Amino acid sequence: MLRTLFFTALSLVVTQTFAQSEIEMADTMRAEGKIYVVVAILTLILTGLIVYLIAMDRKVRNLEGRLNEKKQSQS
Repeated sequence: MLRTLFFTALSLVVTQTFAQSEIEMADTMRAEGKIYVVVAILTLILTGLIVYLIAMDRKVRNLEGRLNEKKQSQS
């Protein structure tokens, strides 16, 4: 309980500290229009990960189905 309270308080202090500082790099990138390139690349990466996870889920379901059919045919 004490440990959880400590880490919660610590995270609030750290978040508040970083929230107060200005981020020059983000302002510069936004002013030059490069922030949109960064957002596009991050969106592309996340989309790729989601597509990969969906494909893996389909493969796992297919293998589970085959395994269940094999178990039923052996019984």
